[in-house]
Amino acid sequence: MKNKKDYKLDDIWIRAQRGYKYKADPYRPYAFNIERERTSSGRIEDIATIFLTNKECPFTCLMCDLWKNTTDKKVPSGAIPEQISWALEQLPPCKHIKLYNSGNFFDKQAIPLEDHAKIASLVQDFETVIVESHPRLINDKTLHFRDLLGKELQVAIGLESVHPVVLPKLNKRMELEDFKDSVEFLNQNDIRSRAFILLRPPFLTEDEGIHWAKRSVDFAFKCGVECCVVIPTRAGNGALDLLQKEGHFNPPVINSLEEVLDYGVALKSGRVFADLWDIDLFSNCEKCLASRKARLENTNLHQHLLPPVNCECKNSS
Repeated sequence: MKNKKDYKLDDIWIRAQRGYKYKADPYRPYAFNIERERTSSGRIEDIATIFLTNKECPFTCLMCDLWKNTTDKKVPSGAIPEQISWALEQLPPCKHIKLYNSGNFFDKQAIPLEDHAKIASLVQDFETVIVESHPRLINDKTLHFRDLLGKELQVAIGLESVHPVVLPKLNKRMELEDFKDSVEFLNQNDIRSRAFILLRPPFLTEDEGIHWAKRSVDFAFKCGVECCVVIPTRAGNGALDLLQKEGHFNPPVINSLEEVLDYGVALKSGRVFADLWDIDLFSNCEKCLASRKARLENTNLHQHLLPPVNCECKNSS
């Protein structure tokens, strides 16, 4: 990587690099789907995911593109339950559900507190409910929602990277101690957690990206998370596009994702998944892409190491 310009990577600079934002309907989720996942019980089952529309997250992270599908103002009371109810009518029955909301479920500006009881009633038939949150917003409101559910609650937390220089530059306004404390709080209250980990965030080379993703997996499991999700960092939010243009960022390649996934699975410390959203963006070879995707998918589902994909391209950058 080239020497970084002296950017002030704060809210103002990050927002100044943004492009278009979609028109969001506060009464409709911006997406929903069904995916197969190995659950904490070891079974491979369908997971319903609803991507809720809500006010933009107050944390303006350098790498985030989720703001594109958010509203500028707090959504009306009742809007989030309406989104969930509408999506459930479109989705087939399954046992587990993720309520992901482009930010933090326990941010009252995103998910009105008065809607928690109705949300809990809407998902009462699911065995597991998974939400996401910044560690600093995990508190007694989390326990209250767990009690409303009366069933298993899991919380996904963005660890991103344990790199001592890169994490502060992500503008996440989080320290490693915040992550550790939030996981400890959840564990003490019988709530499982999963960590989101970035593969090759800005200012790292390919090899550094692999190394620090592995160290981040180590740290997450040491803190007590039950699951890690490795996410290849991609451009498209404005800020990362500019950093890429100026040589301070490049997306990782697909075999780096394979290496980190294999490392995590081999630890046998908990489930480890590779995020396969837009996975085609991280390959430079059409010959082996399908085989590599299939290998990643099978590793995600079965949590076993599989023979490597051999290709003359090596999918290196």
